[in-house]
Amino acid sequence: MPTVAFLSDIKHVIYVNYIVEADRLEAFVPVGLELQRLGSDGRYALFTFLTYKHGHFGPRLLGPLRALFPSPVQTNWRIYVRDPRTGNSGVFFVTNACSSTLVALGARLFAEGMPMHVLQTGSIGVGQDGTVELLLDAGKGSAPDAQGTLHLMTERPIHGPWDICFASYDDMLAYCVPQDRAFSTQPWYARLTRQEITLNIPLAICEPLEGNVHSHTATTFVGDSAPFCFIVPTVTFCFEQEIHSPLLIK
Repeated sequence: MPTVAFLSDIKHVIYVNYIVEADRLEAFVPVGLELQRLGSDGRYALFTFLTYKHGHFGPRLLGPLRALFPSPVQTNWRIYVRDPRTGNSGVFFVTNACSSTLVALGARLFAEGMPMHVLQTGSIGVGQDGTVELLLDAGKGSAPDAQGTLHLMTERPIHGPWDICFASYDDMLAYCVPQDRAFSTQPWYARLTRQEITLNIPLAICEPLEGNVHSHTATTFVGDSAPFCFIVPTVTFCFEQEIHSPLLIK
């Protein structure tokens, strides 16, 4: 199907990040792409799952009528990859989930590389006291799970798990936050797909969080790596276009 631009006025984007041994994530990199390795010797890589509440996710061309579209909770689980032919960087989604069956079906039908599952319950709560509650309940389905209680920090931390790969917290944000491109490959079509995305998140609005996050799904990817989290209050998401190119396999 031809793709059209989609907009969403997203709020409460919770990033949960892990520094992981790169060899552990290599198994999830699709053919034709390569993992972005971190650290002086390339020993590590970053794994992130981010969860947010959509704001009337619908086609841009509908203008004000987009208000008729739903605003579900969605979660995207990603590794950071590169196209070795062009050098372009982006993310690859190892799994995704949404609290709306309709949106999940739409993603599977109309977008490549979106392994979208349906949550039994997905919720984000942000209290006036700075408490952030995250819940991803898969029920009996195949969606990823997570539960966390976090608190806004008054200042950005100086040290954390990111120290091993980044010179500063701001350097970590500059690497983690931009998401202008998502990759996937379809070897059966000898095709690489890239989805161009516009977010334009100012790093200054990223607010650090502290607390606990528990996820059986995350453990399968990151083992016992410690999470570090932050939240972006609002962002305008635009899915611009989906582009296909030949996949060259060595």
